[in-house]
Amino acid sequence: MSTRTLSNTFIDIFHSLPDKAFFAPGRINLIGEHTDYNGGHVFPCAITFGTYAVSRKRDDQLVRLYSANFPDKGIIEFNLNDLRFDKAHNWANYPKGMIRYIMEAGYDIPGGFECAIHGNIPNGAGLSSSASIELLIGVMVNGLFGLEIPRLDLIKLGKQVENEFIGVNSGIMDQFAIGMGKKDAGILLDCQTLHYEYAPIQLDHHKILIMNTNKRRELADSKYNERRSECEEALEQLQQEFSIEALGQLTEKEFDESQHLITNETVRKRAKHAVYENVRTIKALKELKAGNLDVFGQLMNQSHISLRDDYEVTGIELDTLVEAAWRQPGVLGARMTGAGFGGCAIAIVANETVDSFIEKVGTVYQEKIGYKADLYVASIGDGAKEIEMEDVV
Repeated sequence: MSTRTLSNTFIDIFHSLPDKAFFAPGRINLIGEHTDYNGGHVFPCAITFGTYAVSRKRDDQLVRLYSANFPDKGIIEFNLNDLRFDKAHNWANYPKGMIRYIMEAGYDIPGGFECAIHGNIPNGAGLSSSASIELLIGVMVNGLFGLEIPRLDLIKLGKQVENEFIGVNSGIMDQFAIGMGKKDAGILLDCQTLHYEYAPIQLDHHKILIMNTNKRRELADSKYNERRSECEEALEQLQQEFSIEALGQLTEKEFDESQHLITNETVRKRAKHAVYENVRTIKALKELKAGNLDVFGQLMNQSHISLRDDYEVTGIELDTLVEAAWRQPGVLGARMTGAGFGGCAIAIVANETVDSFIEKVGTVYQEKIGYKADLYVASIGDGAKEIEMEDVV
């Protein structure tokens, strides 16, 4: 996007002034990968990269949307009386689904609106730009029309859009982190009960680095479904001895003593990751509360090794980034984040070594993989909210 503000873009596109401005972040998962569908915990946080919107109400039933990220799509327009999925509407199906489910939940949206959107989350990086748009539209409709929708309901509606309207079988972590994010805090979330707890992440002397492989995650969906069914198979066999509903209910000791029940070695490794990663995530909360950032970094490293060796969802691109990160001075920990098979990794790096880290890890990746990785500093920020017009980028 050019140096003009999003408000100026709105004026150019819609020939009127916007009334309100909103922001919804992206998210990273600090630890706790592939644990959500295994009845375990995740540990995400909202980041300061995200999606901005400026908007104004209309007097009719039309919704008119423009994205500065997809200028070639122009204004996408639909009526509140027809909120069916339409492939031609491309990215605007996320807002459309959100509006539809808010109305179906019994909230009155009396008229349409115009909205200009701009996101600075790297496309395809696995930082959850889709959930960012869902929650952005949720807080916007809430704010424009004074609906007072409870935040947890907006989060659940966002997941419903993803699962039922778009057709992606994902959990609730993305929407939860984006809806409930808090500056300088991670969220330990039990994906089964939605019980959550904030943990302080004081990074006075360190930065979070996001390392984008720039590899499209084409395997992620099919392998995701494969891993889910492998874990279900392991659970079924463990249930011969344990009355459990999910792998996340086992301790490491219980798993170690009963893993012989799992007949297939590959399936056994998948279950081991699910159990051990859940325990690591609970330990992470404890260590952060005690201010033990070093130990938290070690848990991140163990998480990546487990995802690489037991769950086998990393791939050469993510492993190259993470293993190069481990070799740099000032690095507390590094791991892949997200579904795997591409997307991003994260590292916690000492302030004074950030520049050399970016240069050296970037060089290693380019030489080994043959194309560039993008590395950038991220801060932990607040969840989706209304903002002042001057805060719009």
